[in-house]
Amino acid sequence: MTQKYTDSNSQLISGELYKELPSDGSQHIESLSHDSRELNDIEIQAFSPNGNNPTLSVADAIVQMLVNLGVSSAFGVAGGAMASLWNALSNSTMEVLNFRHEAGAAFAAVEAHFVNNHPTVVFTTAGPGITNALTGLFAARGEGAKVILLSACTSAPQRGRWAIQETSSYTLPSGGMFTPGALFNYAITVESAAQLPQIFRKLALGLAQPGGFVAHLSIPTGVQTSLVEGISWPQLDVAAYRVTARKEKVAKSAELLFSEPFAIWVGFGARHAAEEIRQLAQKTGAAVICSPRGKGIFPEDHPQFVGVTGLGGDASVITYMEAQAPARTLVLGTRLGEPTSFWSQTMVPAKGFVHVDIDPEVPGVAYPHANTFSIQSDIKTYLQELLQHLPETPRSSILSLPRPQLEPIVAAPDYPVRPEVLMAAIQKIIVEGSDAVVLAECGNSFTWSTHCLRFTEPNRYRVSTGVGAMGHAATGVVGAAQARNGKAVAIVGDGAMLMNNEISTAVKYKIPAIWIVLNDARYNMCYQGMKVLGLKGADAEIPPANFAMIARGMGAEGIGVLRESDLEAALEQAIASQVPFVVDVVIDADRPAPSGARNKSLAAQGVKSNGNGNGNGKSTGAKHVSFPLV
Repeated sequence: MTQKYTDSNSQLISGELYKELPSDGSQHIESLSHDSRELNDIEIQAFSPNGNNPTLSVADAIVQMLVNLGVSSAFGVAGGAMASLWNALSNSTMEVLNFRHEAGAAFAAVEAHFVNNHPTVVFTTAGPGITNALTGLFAARGEGAKVILLSACTSAPQRGRWAIQETSSYTLPSGGMFTPGALFNYAITVESAAQLPQIFRKLALGLAQPGGFVAHLSIPTGVQTSLVEGISWPQLDVAAYRVTARKEKVAKSAELLFSEPFAIWVGFGARHAAEEIRQLAQKTGAAVICSPRGKGIFPEDHPQFVGVTGLGGDASVITYMEAQAPARTLVLGTRLGEPTSFWSQTMVPAKGFVHVDIDPEVPGVAYPHANTFSIQSDIKTYLQELLQHLPETPRSSILSLPRPQLEPIVAAPDYPVRPEVLMAAIQKIIVEGSDAVVLAECGNSFTWSTHCLRFTEPNRYRVSTGVGAMGHAATGVVGAAQARNGKAVAIVGDGAMLMNNEISTAVKYKIPAIWIVLNDARYNMCYQGMKVLGLKGADAEIPPANFAMIARGMGAEGIGVLRESDLEAALEQAIASQVPFVVDVVIDADRPAPSGARNKSLAAQGVKSNGNGNGNGKSTGAKHVSFPLV
């Protein structure tokens, strides 16, 4: 028996999902037609768990359900409590990758999702398997990925009896880990096969929604092997839907924007609307700036691109806002949080923001005192409608806009390698000479990469600005390379590589990931930050490590670079390699990370900075006592 899904808030008409209008009539949700669906659209045919296989277990049924939901890869670490679930995954059509640490598996799942736009699975055993994965899942929620955690937990008869790796309310808090909340959009413990149709429906609707969706299915060990019998499974035909603003709100935003010069601030949430952003900019002459996560969505070599804002950003943005400030700024898909804006008042135009986001709680939060015209909408859909409101003779003259400029590289001794010289080589060999995806680790790797590298197309640069966990890029690069079946490059510090890397996993599955290690024997953002703050005695040094040797010891290829003249050859060797590759670069640890723009921004807020040899801010207020914002 099959059925089509409807609920009290939506209706399925001709295979398309429409949401009812909210009571205030401020926005509505429209479906996509079948012939224009995206990769995360879900067309699910009913499957019979008792047809060809009368002894289908709960574990098998869950895995079949996930395959029907479009999941094609699973990342995790197994254990005894999830043996049946692991077996079901391993015998499915999914590609199952067994990692060395659950956090690494979760980071890899996040980056795999962003490469191919398919939901991914993380699997863990009970107890520490779950808790180890939480940081990566926290990043999944913050980054807006679609990830489903499958975990094992202690069966009901054994709870409270000190079971091995007991996972129950006696040992772990249930709120937020096994229930919906800040970490999971949807979470449930599967105590019976009878719950599966409802779980199937919940996951299908969650994955079809715009933005991220992170879910947790916890399956007790005993329940995994129980049989699925007598269940009526629904046929779901759930089209991915887009949130669109009311036409009158779009028209009002057009009136606000097109009446005077405006700028466009591009964030990661606008990554699927690159063409529409380009059209809008070119037809209006608007200046374009972007968040660190938004690099490449609008070409960084375009004459209307002013620069990157926030951490590792460009001083040209502040110059523009001070000398040629727009009347308003159209904000597309960025939360304008601290790593993107430093909450600098310099970034607030005289007449405020037109802020577009799929999350209605985002506009106005970063700058609560600024005038903000808020629109809840999918970015691409909004821009397509906005472009229909262009005046007959749109403003197309482009002012002479400030452009991001790198400090010239001057002649210097060949050893050690200056980070800016390494970035220039990466730009030439990796960014311009290949199609590899580039991921940058948090810390100084982030600031050097964001400031120095230039991208002209979307979806080639990934950084985490919300959670910013060490080890994210060092392990996420494996998921990115696996999902695209091609090169992915992680620019990481030695601290992150020592904390968590998945070189061994890449070797096992022959995944062509590349790690470029900025090896300075320090947690250098911490070291430099404490020095700028004038705080002494804190130990941020690390014993030197030979990562090329470590890589070779795990079956990968590796090369050490001590001299600037050897950089390009080493990178060319890495990009040509068919196996995992580590380029271990001994860098000049005393080169200050790019921070001129952030110091100037902070100075505008009245924040005192002692300077680090690369800043241009003035002391105009109370001393700021943290980093990396010094």
